[in-house]
Amino acid sequence: MRVLGIDPGLATTGYAVLEFSNGRFPRVLEAGVIRTPADTPLPQRLHTLYEDTRRLLKEYKPDALAIEELFFAQNRTTAMAVAQARGIVLLAAHKIVTKSYTPLQIKLRIAGYGRAKKPQIQKMMKQLLKLKEIPKPDDAADALAVALCYVLEARSALKP
Repeated sequence: MRVLGIDPGLATTGYAVLEFSNGRFPRVLEAGVIRTPADTPLPQRLHTLYEDTRRLLKEYKPDALAIEELFFAQNRTTAMAVAQARGIVLLAAHKIVTKSYTPLQIKLRIAGYGRAKKPQIQKMMKQLLKLKEIPKPDDAADALAVALCYVLEARSALKP
């Protein structure tokens, strides 16, 4: 099974593709970011995000999409931009199973602590996925974390 993990953002969207099968440890096929320049008009930025997401879906043929939920307490402008980016990703992946995770759910599952900071998540991704280096940038690490949440949840559902 393959999972595409997404940490949505307008300027930078983190993505990661994990592959796993029953009894085997998840393998990272790719992790990185989709960037859209700030000086580009919004419709073109969203189009770039859509096209790059479709490319990932076509190339890796994931069985599921795991995407981070929005959580913004104060900055409405940022929340709107992230909401638009998240909507574009959901549109691009509308034909596959989708599961959303809140930042709290991700941090609890990955680090065991709901207030874990980004460096802690990066270190846990290196450790849990047996990577040689800490994944960078942090958006890619967050995408790995959300994809791993899906893998861990799917595995626990498979156990008798």
